[in-house]
Order: sequence, then C-alpha cells, then structure tokens
Amino acid sequence: MTESYRSDARAGHLRAAGHGDAVRHEVPYHAQWESAELVPELLAGRLAAEDDPLWERSGAATPEEYAFWSWRVCGMACLRMALEYWGLPADGLVSMGKEFLDAGAYVRRADGLDGLIYAPFAEHVARRWGIGAEVRPELDPEELPDLLAAGRLVMLSVHPSIREPQTRPASRGGHLVLAVGCTAGHLQIHNPSGMPGVSQRFAEVPWPALPKFFARRGVVLGR
Repeated sequence: MTESYRSDARAGHLRAAGHGDAVRHEVPYHAQWESAELVPELLAGRLAAEDDPLWERSGAATPEEYAFWSWRVCGMACLRMALEYWGLPADGLVSMGKEFLDAGAYVRRADGLDGLIYAPFAEHVARRWGIGAEVRPELDPEELPDLLAAGRLVMLSVHPSIREPQTRPASRGGHLVLAVGCTAGHLQIHNPSGMPGVSQRFAEVPWPALPKFFARRGVVLGR
C-alpha cells in the first residue's frame, strides 16, 4: 500500500495518512567520525582514525586525541544531531566529549573511558541548552511511536551490529543511536557508526528485529 503524506513544517515531521502514525523528523546526520563516508574503512581497520582528513573539525588538539574520542562519542553524535535539528549550538564532537567529561557524564581511567553516564548527561543537557532530557532506565519499544509523534527524539542503547539488522548479536546495548522516525513496519534511526548509503541516515530497523539489539533504556530528548 502506498502511503500518502501531508507536510507539517511546524512539527518538523511527516505523518502518514491512513497507515497508523508514521513520523519522520528531518534531523541532520552526523557520524561519530568527521568523515562519515570513511566509516566502513575505519570499522574494518583498513584506515586509522588518526588518518581521518577532517579530524580537526572535531575540536581535538591532535590526531591522537581525535582517535581516542572518536570511538567513544556515539552519544555526542546523537546529541549534536538533535541540537542542530532544534537550531541550537553544537561544538565539535571531541569538544563536546570533553565538556561532558567535566560534567561527570564520562569518567577517564588509565586505559580508557567510562560512559556515557545518563544522569549527569541529562542534567548537563538541560542546564546547558534548556531542553528536556529524561533518563529512561526502562523504555518499552511500544512507547517510541508516541514519543516521536509528540516531537521527541530518543537516544537508544543498542548493540553496534544494529547497522546490519539481519545479524543476531550476543548481547544488547553498548552503542547509542538516535530514533528520528517510524512507520508501521520500522523504526527509523540515525546511526553514528552506520554504513554510508545503507544504515547511517533514516536507517529502517523492522520492529520485530529491534528487541535483539535494544537494551530497553535510553534518553528522551525534547524542547
């Protein structure tokens, strides 16, 4: 069945007529690396993050600092996309990561980084940008269509392999994506580590496939 859409510029989304509540928020996309087209090479290890030609856009002081953060800023990429959608200022991803480190949403340790820690993240988002950020330690997938229809964007904890929905991961969670729309058959996400042209922008995850990736927790963002 072909869906017919009516434009709703004020709400910033498209809603399907006669086929449930399909919503699509026109959110700009950012990968967690500055060169989104290089994600396959980076994930496969054929290219080092230090060699990303756009690394300076991140706000990192050195390629090595960029490389350290770039594997850990999926949450910052999700937030940056949401901020730009709402016309709010957003820094480079490493600059944002260091800001949230100072806010307690990341914890630096000798061999890496712990986080994103939701409570201090949400508190800093609300304080810094004045938008709602509700931590949801228990989030039912069935709530997502109503949240999206109400104008919210939702950061979801999923397994990184969600970029290939046909896979079956050994666990759930560990990576953050941004829910930006839905149809009766799919959840639409912007995936900071998705594959270009396949699973980065408005990537469709069938509702029956979502539970094997989704840890049923996240952060609901809204103005």
